[in-house]
Amino acid sequence: MSVSDERHDVIVVGVGGMGSATTYHLARRGLDVLGLERFDIPHTQGSSHGITRIIRRAYYEHPSYIPLIERAYELWDDLAEETGRDVIHRTGSIDAGPEDNIVFQGSKESCEQYDIPHEVLTGAELNERFPGYNLPDDYKGVYQPDGGFVVPEQAIVGHAEAAMAEGAEIRARQRVQGWEETADGGVRVETAEGSHEADRLVLAAGAWNYKFADALEGLATPERQVLAWFQPETPRLYQPDEFPVWNLSVPEGRFYGLPVYDVPGMKLGKYHHRDEDVDPDDWDREPNAEDERLLREFSEKYFPEGTGSTMRLATCMFTNSPDEHFILDTLPEHPQVTVGAGFSGHGFKFASVVGEILADLAADGDTDHPIEMFRLSRFD
Repeated sequence: MSVSDERHDVIVVGVGGMGSATTYHLARRGLDVLGLERFDIPHTQGSSHGITRIIRRAYYEHPSYIPLIERAYELWDDLAEETGRDVIHRTGSIDAGPEDNIVFQGSKESCEQYDIPHEVLTGAELNERFPGYNLPDDYKGVYQPDGGFVVPEQAIVGHAEAAMAEGAEIRARQRVQGWEETADGGVRVETAEGSHEADRLVLAAGAWNYKFADALEGLATPERQVLAWFQPETPRLYQPDEFPVWNLSVPEGRFYGLPVYDVPGMKLGKYHHRDEDVDPDDWDREPNAEDERLLREFSEKYFPEGTGSTMRLATCMFTNSPDEHFILDTLPEHPQVTVGAGFSGHGFKFASVVGEILADLAADGDTDHPIEMFRLSRFD
């Protein structure tokens, strides 16, 4: 096996949503960065695809995310300006459910704590304002006008192109087989084509991360997820300027969705679709009739005018941590190795700032961003 003569400052394994942003932020600092991606750039094999991904300032998962999402918005706008790519679109966002449910209560509390502009509306008021919805009249929702979606494929390409413009080297179709610490405290990364050395390593390989770090075993578990795009019966009600992105908690589970964009259908999915943990190298990538039935029955009840013919079905993977919060840290036994993992189905909106955080950890060993709740030590 050949060994590259060049010693890099940092190698990034995985050039998807998080890895492309990390490569960009490292390269901006003048570091010699090599990004290695197993598949294409972008690709549909992991978690960083799907045409549109929700972004929202209201955050029911935990208020600690709010400072990060504020920075993420700034960085997405910066990337759009720098690259000329329309990576972020503002449609408004709705988090709704029964009044005592965490989706509504958590979103409302995060907006109140951080003075985020918002409105509290009943289900009846939401249905009247946005006729594509059909929520129970007594539900409550938080409407936040700055919510919307990020376009993942454009974001990845934008970050990759901007990284290369700053001097980074990115190689696609380079399957990483493993890594080891070198005698001088650096790392050697093995691929089928050869090996590469660097002072530091960032693991941003999504569902495959746990295969490269024993510390992530049982803490970053891949799960099969399915998305559907249904052709609306009344298309105008589901366009981006008429239909906010949404998170909805109902007796059937917790669902999310987005307006028509680049596929002739309203997009939706269910969190933890059918609770199927998988091996990312051996799982059923083909959506089936049961997947479609589960999503269609929900959509027909709560978005009846949006549930016509199926336009597209697609699979992806969540990578879940035990508490469904991110893992952003260096490895305890290998401080030269940084990991970004366990994004638990709600991470892509943060990719721009996660890239900045992982670059901080790789370059400096620490970050000014508030990430204490995302450290590996919480699982000790």
